Amino acid sequence: MNKIKELPHNHGEDRNLIDNVPEIETIVSVSDAMKLLGDPSRLRIFWILCHATECVQNIAALTNMSSPAVSHHLKLLKSGGLIDSVRHGKEVYYSASETALVDSLHHVIEDIADISCP
Repeated sequence: MNKIKELPHNHGEDRNLIDNVPEIETIVSVSDAMKLLGDPSRLRIFWILCHATECVQNIAALTNMSSPAVSHHLKLLKSGGLIDSVRHGKEVYYSASETALVDSLHHVIEDIADISCP
């Protein structure tokens, strides 16, 4: 990407802004994660998985949702890189991915909603 050298209207403090505008790829990844969490059910599931590793049945019980509905949301969260899964025998367990983005999203959710970690 071509970095601009100066803004059309110089207001004095432009250099810091020019040097620190995030790359489009960074903005797209954050935007995609926020879109995924824009659904209340997925946001709730994500919050649960930030605190515990759980199976579909337990997540369904905690959220008062059907297992197929939970599975649908888990598939989207996993494809978005927000959660991971591990299989033990016939059971699959889900947890939040250990990434800086997931950690930041977790803290933002708790700050906005004024929820405490259990």
